[in-house]
Amino acid sequence: MARILKDLVLVVTGASSGIGRATALVAARAGMDVVVSGRRAERLQRVVEEIHAIGRRAVAVEGDVAEPGFSSRLLDQAERAMGRFDVVFANAGYGAERRVLDFSDAELRRMFEVNFFSATELVSEAARRMIVRRTSGHVLMCSSCVARFTLPGYGPYAATKAAQAMIGRSMRYELREHGIEVSTVHPVATSTEFFEVAVRGEGTNGASARGANGTKGGTGTPTTAGHVPSFIVQSPERVARAVIACLRRPRAEVWTSFPARVGAGLFTTFPWLADFFLEPQLKHLPPTRGQSAER
Repeated sequence: MARILKDLVLVVTGASSGIGRATALVAARAGMDVVVSGRRAERLQRVVEEIHAIGRRAVAVEGDVAEPGFSSRLLDQAERAMGRFDVVFANAGYGAERRVLDFSDAELRRMFEVNFFSATELVSEAARRMIVRRTSGHVLMCSSCVARFTLPGYGPYAATKAAQAMIGRSMRYELREHGIEVSTVHPVATSTEFFEVAVRGEGTNGASARGANGTKGGTGTPTTAGHVPSFIVQSPERVARAVIACLRRPRAEVWTSFPARVGAGLFTTFPWLADFFLEPQLKHLPPTRGQSAER
């Protein structure tokens, strides 16, 4: 039997754009009240206004998910503004398109801090509060299809998403006795700012800037982002609808592409198949820093 979402409260991070924003709006249309979080106050306020126009309550909490104590502050403000929360979606995250050798230790740690540690902290803190309240609930993390296989140039990003997937599955078993559902979301390429940010290297403390059109800035050399087949690019609204469907009928994983899920299974079972399809993507990456382009 489908769960009724009307009047439930959703907390979602990374909600100023992309999947987070779309999920907030689709949730509001489903009758939920929403607490949106992100780093861009003006964009968050626009999302709040759109939710109000739908006829639901909404509040914005500005901040960086990696800031110490942010998870507690976010949930505290959700409880003050809405009286409680029922669903928490740890959606904030970013990627950077570069070879593993071109990441500094600080850049690797920052990506894990944002994508993995902050998400785990948020859903863990939310679950603890649900247990204390003796209420059921649902916590989700936005992982990726690359949690099951990686792409050249996206190794660290894929590693953070694989870590999310494993933590989410373990928590699903551990929290079942408390009536708390745990799900991970595994989108394919989405028509959001993700690749634009990835090729610019934002959020990674000084990564080399690249153009937003899938080319390395100033060289005309295509990057992996510019070669994602259009038929696997989905809208953030499609992912959002899948998330809301999962809230109605909870499941362990939300996949928005059946071919991607089958491919992930095949790549895991037959690594040589992954090599055949994915290794050619190396030609879209610039050479490792210090390595000659002719090599």
